[in-house]
Amino acid sequence: MIPTLYTDRLVLRPFARDDFDAYAAFMGSDRAVHMDGPINKDKAWDWFTNDIATWALYGFGSLAITENGKFAGGAGLVHPPHFPEPECGWFLFDGFTGRGIAQEAARAMIDYTFATTLLQSIVSYIGRENAESIRVAESLGAVRDPNAATPKGDNCLVYRHTKGASNV
Repeated sequence: MIPTLYTDRLVLRPFARDDFDAYAAFMGSDRAVHMDGPINKDKAWDWFTNDIATWALYGFGSLAITENGKFAGGAGLVHPPHFPEPECGWFLFDGFTGRGIAQEAARAMIDYTFATTLLQSIVSYIGRENAESIRVAESLGAVRDPNAATPKGDNCLVYRHTKGASNV
């Protein structure tokens, strides 16, 4: 039920139990500040299992990003109860940033989701100061939607990815 996706240089595969320690370390670090982190290991477990369970609940979810067999981060869609819409997000571990990996992984997830679900639109909730993720969203062809609702009324930006929109 959970797919494995391939791009030119990445494999996006289901998360495995062995991925959790690296996932929790990232979520517990300052690198997770744009994802409401850092968070403790127990909360990281909740998020990790949510990333996996979303597949069974909605038919979409998150996948582990690997490059040359190395666990590089994650990308995918989540829709917890406090999110007004399904959200595409991404994160990369140290050493994997600045090379277009987030864009390539997110593009694969968005294309797969539009091809396999009835969704016509997906959002990315991005902190106003998260310049890197704003660049990724814009490079994917997402358009800022100032009228969209945000999780719990957060003061974040909403970028909308629309099925059939031309993406650069």
